[in-house]
Amino acid sequence: MTTNSNEHHNECGCGHEHEHVRKRINKYEEALSLYDTDLKDENIKEAVKKIITEKVHENDTLEVKKFLFGSIELTTLKTTDSEESVLSFTENVNKFEANYPHLPHVATICVYPCFAKIVSDTLEIDGVEIACVSGSFPSSQALMEVKIAETALAIRDGATEIDIVMPVGKFLSGDYESVADDISELKQVCGQVPMKVILETGCLKTASNIKKASIIAMYAGADYIKTSTGKLEPAATPEAAYVMCQAIKEYYDKTGIQIGFKPAGGLNSVMDALIYYTIVKEVLGEKWLTNKWLRLGTSRLANMLLSEITGEETKFF
Repeated sequence: MTTNSNEHHNECGCGHEHEHVRKRINKYEEALSLYDTDLKDENIKEAVKKIITEKVHENDTLEVKKFLFGSIELTTLKTTDSEESVLSFTENVNKFEANYPHLPHVATICVYPCFAKIVSDTLEIDGVEIACVSGSFPSSQALMEVKIAETALAIRDGATEIDIVMPVGKFLSGDYESVADDISELKQVCGQVPMKVILETGCLKTASNIKKASIIAMYAGADYIKTSTGKLEPAATPEAAYVMCQAIKEYYDKTGIQIGFKPAGGLNSVMDALIYYTIVKEVLGEKWLTNKWLRLGTSRLANMLLSEITGEETKFF
């Protein structure tokens, strides 16, 4: 998006400052104007209910469950995490291939930045990414210098993906430019390392806010948009997922840029995973049904899916 071409000129030679110069259009407001953000929550609920009722059963198959297992971001973000526990967590991923050679491994291990080096030094399985939550997760309430330093250090220590939290307070205050600037600055630090932007949809309350936040995050440089930190309730919901996927599709149609989607927090059952898969399939289509573009942020779901796939209760992770 471009700002007014006269933004650097206060006068045109006639000696008078022009109104359109003083009221320069914010480029993110301009971006939002290209999309329908006037959404009705009850309409979203009805659309999601229809998808769940009519389509989820088609995807309740062994092959889809295997795919979903291979899209998991195996996550440990506990206050009690330690070098020993994260080492053991990573070793489990290493052992999985030998124990289940016919199943896909998880997509990602997700940890705090202080554990990036341990995971990087321990992980032996090719194709498993190392994601770090960064930028003062889960609140995003820190000086930008701190967010930048934490992100840069995580990448230095081996993070191959970064998850940041959108500054929700700034968004709810209507300061979209500052929200976008925060995201954009951290994307500059990430460079080619993919960056996921967590919207914390439970705090945004309305479908309209979720759509706006999705659009701003994508225009500011997000490679993925993610529902939640998992630290606040409500976390991911099918309605939030539907709106975010709609935004991704519309953004792709306008720009040709494919953005990934990650529901996280509140994925408590295999059925939850099937619902999110179905929403992605129905709204975004087959192009998003790979473990590059669809990720599931969870830990508990790994054993549940594994149990259904193997046909016996399994607690491997």
